[in-house]
Amino acid sequence: MDQGKIIVSSERFQLTLLRLAHQILENHLKPEDLCIIGIQERGVPLAARLKDNLIEMLGGQPFKYGALDITFYRDDFRRRDVPIKAATTEIDFLVENKNVLLVDDVLYTGRTVHAAMAALQDFGRPQKIEMLCMVDRRFNRHFPIKADYLGMSVDALDEAYVKVNWKDIDGEDEVRLFSGKIIK
Repeated sequence: MDQGKIIVSSERFQLTLLRLAHQILENHLKPEDLCIIGIQERGVPLAARLKDNLIEMLGGQPFKYGALDITFYRDDFRRRDVPIKAATTEIDFLVENKNVLLVDDVLYTGRTVHAAMAALQDFGRPQKIEMLCMVDRRFNRHFPIKADYLGMSVDALDEAYVKVNWKDIDGEDEVRLFSGKIIK
């Protein structure tokens, strides 16, 4: 089985998370107007880590944080042979007039972010929506969507696969590049 190539080690992974947290603070001087929302499933661990870093950097000052399931907003939901198992949405606040930071691990076609923006409308009309991702695949974007905050860019062919691993889920914080699709 293809183990993939490590393109971001644990040490660099931690530095990238810290850099992203600093960039968020540089652009959001009023954390009370910021809502960080992780896109289920793999964006949630990234959003949680950023939340922990930001709370520590802000001396415990809280801000809005949640997890968003986009299953029923996906444009391919009814086109799959095997239905996608829905996750949970955990947003107990309105995003009305707030600055929303959507978080996902890998930005590829843009379809996930598109669905997340549609799902987000159920919680009000944000003042602004920004996107943060750990890895931007860059090629093969289907929607004109880009990340406002970016851990790294990877140029990979269609058959390649980028996976962000999380220590508490996968045993190690790292980013791996696989030469072909992996079976989850």
